[in-house]
Amino acid sequence: MRALVMTAPGGAENSEVQEVEAPQPGPGQVAVDVAYAGLNFVDVMTRRGDAAYAGGWPYRPGKEVSGTVRAVGEGVTGLTVGDRVVAAPVGGGLAEVVVAEAALTVPLPDGLALREAAAVPLGLATAVLLLTDAGRFTPGDTVLVHSAGGGIGGAIAQLVPLLGGGRLIGTVGRPEKAAAVVASGYDAAFARDGGLGDAVKAATDGRGVDLVLDPLGTEALELDLDVTAPGGRIVLFGNAGGGAVADLPPLSRLIAGNLTVTGFSHRFLAATAPDRLARAIRRVVDLLAAGGLELPVTELPGLADVPAAHDAMAERRATGKYVVRVGG
Repeated sequence: MRALVMTAPGGAENSEVQEVEAPQPGPGQVAVDVAYAGLNFVDVMTRRGDAAYAGGWPYRPGKEVSGTVRAVGEGVTGLTVGDRVVAAPVGGGLAEVVVAEAALTVPLPDGLALREAAAVPLGLATAVLLLTDAGRFTPGDTVLVHSAGGGIGGAIAQLVPLLGGGRLIGTVGRPEKAAAVVASGYDAAFARDGGLGDAVKAATDGRGVDLVLDPLGTEALELDLDVTAPGGRIVLFGNAGGGAVADLPPLSRLIAGNLTVTGFSHRFLAATAPDRLARAIRRVVDLLAAGGLELPVTELPGLADVPAAHDAMAERRATGKYVVRVGG
């Protein structure tokens, strides 16, 4: 089968499509013929060699797919060969066949397109969990989202109205991306520059934000603390910049502001509490099937086009969610 393989840390020069042996499911697993696979920034962090993400080389990326069940392993119930599914594999999803845990493989209802469904297992499910489980969003909250021009940011713009509505403020790494973020459903969007704190405060009439969703490690944590209203929540869910992670603020500062700082990891949730992740995947599938949720995606025609898209994501030129067509 064909699969995208990252041969060493670096850029597109170290990513290539290779012929490899198709994997077989073990106990509790299923093999999926991949129709579409989602691209995510975690693959960019792995490609550049971030210690928390790169376990060894060569590496086969891809953590969300849609397709049909090819084979089931021992002990699997509720899934049969030919079922249309979405799945959250540990890796290897940017390939014609992938193995995933049955617990993180969810059947799709008739009529739900595989193309859009490929954005569910990591992108949309993460957005749901960031808002609900980690962020404790309540209707009317003002939410600040860093890197709002990416796939997670676009999903949050779709989900907040479905969860009761609120005010959305986004930040972007390049000023020219701000207009697209506003067009996606944000009330305001600002470049991450020296005036960002003042801009966010002005946009909230000085009150501050109730919830911050931050994938930048601790790069923006001081800003987050400065613009969060009393009783607000800050959710840290990645380290997109790849820099050294600083210490968290002292307890006295959190107590004084009645603030909460929470960590979130899709990868560790999948490993330690797969039932919670599976519930989020099913919830998003139901919303998509009912027509209540719509996430525009940019389709790449084949695996050979993925390295250039990863470059665009790494250089903050990408906007929205990418999926790649893999199989029929």
